[in-house]
Amino acid sequence: MLEPLAKGDATIRILLIEDDQDLARRLADALGEAGFAVDCAADGETGCLMGETNDFDAVVLDLGLPRLPGIEVLKRWRRAGRDVPVLILTARDAWTDRVEGLNAGADDYLGKPFQSAEVVARLRALTRRSAGRASPLLRRGDIVLDPAASAITQNGELIELTARELRVLTYLMHRAGRIVSQAELVDHVYALDETRESNTIEVYIGRLRKKLGKDVIRTVRGLGYRMT
Repeated sequence: MLEPLAKGDATIRILLIEDDQDLARRLADALGEAGFAVDCAADGETGCLMGETNDFDAVVLDLGLPRLPGIEVLKRWRRAGRDVPVLILTARDAWTDRVEGLNAGADDYLGKPFQSAEVVARLRALTRRSAGRASPLLRRGDIVLDPAASAITQNGELIELTARELRVLTYLMHRAGRIVSQAELVDHVYALDETRESNTIEVYIGRLRKKLGKDVIRTVRGLGYRMT
């Protein structure tokens, strides 16, 4: 059975580090419904290790974490050269805390309580900026992708994609002109707790070629795929 159309930037892989289990669950659900692939950590040490050993497109980081404070997690990443965009969440409302977080290398700051929709919007903005794009629309030739609406058009005609097809296409469009390996696609299309099957990537690429044209995505033998 075909998967339903995703509701957002499903190809964007997010690390959520939050020790409040109820809040983490609500936020992870909201991000998942918006189309993000979400991995979670409940303490600073685990989150720090996950951020050091996996490639995420953005991180949502609470400051008040057990085992290792969020500010120290951020500092360790930046000292190690990890430049992933980081959105800090905290109940602390003092301007000095905001300044400390931003000076430590955070890209954005959101105080609690907050609306999940604002977290989604800020993450989209962060990933656009990190990719060097001002517009929320992704364009490649006659193909236009609106991540917020999950609308794909080609020559103005709406193209229906499954959720996983959308994940693969969005990631390739973010990196258009570059060679993307099959392993890289697997890492960013699937969350850590999802079953990962690299051979299914070929299936999704094949489906996208049928829907968008065989020359839209090129296979670079032995290396991966490149969106023309």
